[in-house]
Amino acid sequence: MILGPKELLKLVKTIKLVDNLDQRELTTPEGAGFDIRLGEVHKLDGGKAFLGVTHRETPNIKTVAKYDAKRLTSYRIKPGEFVLMSSIETFNIPLNLTVNFKPRTTTFRSGLIIRTGNVAPGYHGKVTFAAHNAGNIPIVMELGCRFAHAQFFEVKGGGTQYKGQWQGGRVTTKKREKQI
Repeated sequence: MILGPKELLKLVKTIKLVDNLDQRELTTPEGAGFDIRLGEVHKLDGGKAFLGVTHRETPNIKTVAKYDAKRLTSYRIKPGEFVLMSSIETFNIPLNLTVNFKPRTTTFRSGLIIRTGNVAPGYHGKVTFAAHNAGNIPIVMELGCRFAHAQFFEVKGGGTQYKGQWQGGRVTTKKREKQI
């Protein structure tokens, strides 16, 4: 079952389910979840990409834009460009919930394909998604814009603690590592 905004706001107050939510989400959230905002944009910057049975390695990244509440900035995603986008918000997911994300419709109406994921029970940190401008025009995104919608689901019987190495919101590996 998807948790509605009233229940989510209670959890924000009691267990800090999501930190750094926009004032809009704290007062008048829309739909059945929270919109999340663009906090950082990262480009792949060399290195290696490897996914094996027991080990993995992700490319180096370069952070090319970062949200600053005191200064409005934007990032221009060129046609064909691939970037990683991290949230402003930090998630603190209890063992009885999981989170799935959907891109806001303005993104795909503009040619931006966003690949989202799942936040497992017990995860703490920011979230990072992949984005590719599949259109033929640049897409300008202001840092702090709402770009994805988080929906929270109850896990009947409780989930198991997330043990993965992305805990804390890191964006890439530093070298080849053994997967947990």
